[in-house]
Amino acid sequence: MTDETNEIDWTDTKTFSRALERADTREKGNYFEAFAEGDLIEHDPGLTLTRWGNESWMSQTLNHDPAYWRTDAARDRGFDEPPIHPDYLTAATLGITVEDLSEKGGYFLGRTDVRFPGSPVYAGTELRVESEVVSRATSSSRPEYGIVTWRTRGMDAETDEILCSYERTNMIPRREPVATDGSGGSAAAAEESDEPALPSEFVTPDGGAFEDFREALERADDRDAAVAYRHERGRTQDDTTVAGLPLATLNTAKQHHNADVMADSPSGDIVTYGDVTRSTALGHARSDEDTYREVGFDDERFHTFVTPGDTVYAFTRVLEAEDTDQRAGTVRFEHIAFNQNDEPVYSGTRIAEIRKRSS
Repeated sequence: MTDETNEIDWTDTKTFSRALERADTREKGNYFEAFAEGDLIEHDPGLTLTRWGNESWMSQTLNHDPAYWRTDAARDRGFDEPPIHPDYLTAATLGITVEDLSEKGGYFLGRTDVRFPGSPVYAGTELRVESEVVSRATSSSRPEYGIVTWRTRGMDAETDEILCSYERTNMIPRREPVATDGSGGSAAAAEESDEPALPSEFVTPDGGAFEDFREALERADDRDAAVAYRHERGRTQDDTTVAGLPLATLNTAKQHHNADVMADSPSGDIVTYGDVTRSTALGHARSDEDTYREVGFDDERFHTFVTPGDTVYAFTRVLEAEDTDQRAGTVRFEHIAFNQNDEPVYSGTRIAEIRKRSS
């Protein structure tokens, strides 16, 4: 280092601006070209699932099921102690993958086959996560992006038991755009189609027990009706939900934390982590049902941005109810989260065991 360099005042505004223009940026994340079908990615650093993290997630997303808070309620469900909530487990599993898979940005196209195959998960479990590249493809409508699908597994780091697994698909920026014909015909075709007619009647269950959902479906059967209803609660997005919760799951994507960069993005602001939006909507729905166990989720989509100040509400359709157990029956729902402008922001199907009245 020369004496002249030592004499430079690097904090002088003009000098520092010139230095920034010349300095390379040490980038984070991976471009589309970094992924090859069959690659197995071990994600660092992992995360210890804590009672504090679990309760913070549940309280901020309005998931107040007592089995995840109180020992007596947990034991009544067959747990040794209040377990880790599946929403927090899912969000932590995905959050750990962000730096390797999607930190470069790009649209979250969907997630499916979310399942919890392991035994109940308790505070203190150390989570290790790996992802396999299932497929990669060029985007026909956006040459600056590619499309990548991963199969992700969150495992107990001590036993290698799979605790959470899912498949998700993202658009990922390419280092070099490719030439395409620009065809994205599906959207145009959808605009030309006739608007579908809604059912003439919406049926609301009388309560939140399994029998209430089954009886509502029976009332709607053989009629032009759907079992569909909206939930009263809403949750306005604030600093905790937009930035605090994703940071607690090691989700480092700039979309949730860097307002400067996001000011020039399509959203115009930082955006809520999709799993916060999803879990908030599910929290609204669960407050109107007697959930016994979560089984899984499919066909999850995120439809538009949720930014600070937006309010997340929820709408539910009941699709099926099957009598499977003495204490609970299995119900398949479609949940749609929407904002204060009645625009859908998330949708997905959910399978849950719902407690019976007699249990």
